[in-house]
Amino acid sequence: MTTSPHPGSPLVVIEDVHLTLGSAAGPVNILRGVSLTIDEGETVALLGPSGSGKSTLMMVAGGLERPSSGRVTVAGQELNALDEDGLARLRRRHVGIVFQSFHLIPTMTAVENVAIPLELAGAPDAFVAAAAALGRVGLEQRVSHYPPQLSGGEQQRVAIARAFVAGPRLLLADEPTGNLDGVTGDLVIDCLFAEHARQGSSLLLITHDPHLAGRCERQLHMADGRIVEDRRAAPLRRVL
Repeated sequence: MTTSPHPGSPLVVIEDVHLTLGSAAGPVNILRGVSLTIDEGETVALLGPSGSGKSTLMMVAGGLERPSSGRVTVAGQELNALDEDGLARLRRRHVGIVFQSFHLIPTMTAVENVAIPLELAGAPDAFVAAAAALGRVGLEQRVSHYPPQLSGGEQQRVAIARAFVAGPRLLLADEPTGNLDGVTGDLVIDCLFAEHARQGSSLLLITHDPHLAGRCERQLHMADGRIVEDRRAAPLRRVL
């Protein structure tokens, strides 16, 4: 079922989602009745210990993992009703994803990596838009460099440019600074929040860093596959 989102409606609705996976030792309950809404333009941090279900919940929200039960709706589309091609189209139109490990294609230049979502969508001037996106994250001098020629922080900024280049309504970021030192991580996060502010995208950010979580309007804490705390707070503002 597809509906047209209206102003003020949640962008993401997760209703009583369970996810159980089989293992040699028996079924493993990864998510246990998670319900969550994320509004248009909202910034949400997801915290919790390793194994609490954070990354799995992000994968469910992005249509990369199907729950065992429950409903997930993104941008007015119920994900359970979509086949794999339908899910791919939804992600292409509405979802950007930044992973901890960059996931750049090493045989493509920075601008080619960023242009991929636009080329798949058949967008005109994909490389012009990709170069502009790299400029916004401070990499206008690196458009022709390959990932092995870039530092970790530069690679993550390429990944951020790629995630935002098609104008997604939802940005999912899974520990985007986890492989970076503190100074480089701060630069990457500044780029992430700057692009969020420019486009007004909703942001779901997985992190172990309470200071980083404090830059979001809302903090969720997970434990044992459940959301155990949902707290709203004014984001911390960096002094420029």
